[in-house]
Amino acid sequence: MSNDIVSIRQAIRDIPNFPKPGIIFKDITPLLARGALFAKTIDLFADRYRGQKIDTVLGIESRGFIIGAALAYKLGAGFSVVRKPGKLPYETHSASYELEYGTDKLEIHIDAIERGARVIIADDLIATGGTAAATAELVTKLGGVVVECVFVIELSFLRGREKLQPHPVYSIIQYDSE
Repeated sequence: MSNDIVSIRQAIRDIPNFPKPGIIFKDITPLLARGALFAKTIDLFADRYRGQKIDTVLGIESRGFIIGAALAYKLGAGFSVVRKPGKLPYETHSASYELEYGTDKLEIHIDAIERGARVIIADDLIATGGTAAATAELVTKLGGVVVECVFVIELSFLRGREKLQPHPVYSIIQYDSE
């Protein structure tokens, strides 16, 4: 493991029992606060796509906006967002996904991605994969092509990448257990 990845992992703070008892929340705000380390994180993502034509980076609400916007800037690509229902002002498409108890929805503007656009889906963390899978469904619905789904953190013990198949997944940090 490179020194950069070790430093990124060390900057992620564990918050026990948030947002509910039994959950250990992986907090990236200390990573974001360290400018050089945040830049290195984005550089690790951007280096994967040098020489590839990436049209759009799609950020998932809300921390995916931070990761995605920085990555889009670095790649010279466009940036679009996927949000919870009722947050986008223009016409939208929506996709539902499973929660522990029930379902939720995500929305995207109908013109957020051009047909044939090469898209990277970005978020801070993948757990069960439902949110990212719904986002990939929206990209496909708009005629885009998912190049890869990228995450700072992967809780691999929750097997979220399986929900994203056939789309490739890349994460910088993996946690194999709680």
